[in-house]
Amino acid sequence: MVSLDGSLSRVENRESTRSVVRYARVSAHKARPVLNQIRSKSVARAEEILAFSERSVSEVISGCLNSAVANANNNNGIPQEELFVSECFADEGPTLKRFRPRARGRATSIFKRTCHLTVVVSRYSESELEAFQTRAELKNANKNLEPEAEFEEEPKSKKRKAASSKEESVEEDVIVEDSEDEESVEEDVIEEDSEDEESVEEDVIEEDSEGDSENDEQNEKEAN
Repeated sequence: MVSLDGSLSRVENRESTRSVVRYARVSAHKARPVLNQIRSKSVARAEEILAFSERSVSEVISGCLNSAVANANNNNGIPQEELFVSECFADEGPTLKRFRPRARGRATSIFKRTCHLTVVVSRYSESELEAFQTRAELKNANKNLEPEAEFEEEPKSKKRKAASSKEESVEEDVIVEDSEDEESVEEDVIEEDSEDEESVEEDVIEEDSEGDSENDEQNEKEAN
């Protein structure tokens, strides 16, 4: 069960509140590694660590932490944002002894460990709270500067796109001109080839006609 202790204690001259879980059915050896993880952490960070912890004892420690925060808020009026885990420890509780039957009529002992969990939350000092506030303001300022930088980069990107589009259009014009020149050269070559072929054919036809006329004249002479 969770035992709420709303009394105030002084830890390093800080106003603090504690909560105790007595007779938790878990060994102190298993609870201490989890407690070491949340010690000196802020309440929000400690809750996050316990939420993602794979150990079953983290649920019990989370309940104890929430109880301590509630005590500080209700009894002392301290908000959760100003609290951190100043102390947390696990003390050994009574051990429940059980027996398990074994072979040949023997029995072996079973020790069911218990522990007492204590979580103490304290308030940050004024200097620490001011430091946290300045950090938060700097983060917000950086977040506000990021959209402005994006807006400044957009015109540059537009100019780059326009320049790239101009270069592409120039390249396309050059390619079109080259293709047109190549086509005109090919057409000229084809026309020259056709003219040469036609002239050669005409010469061949003339030679054939002259040969035929000479043959006819020889045939007439022989006939006479």
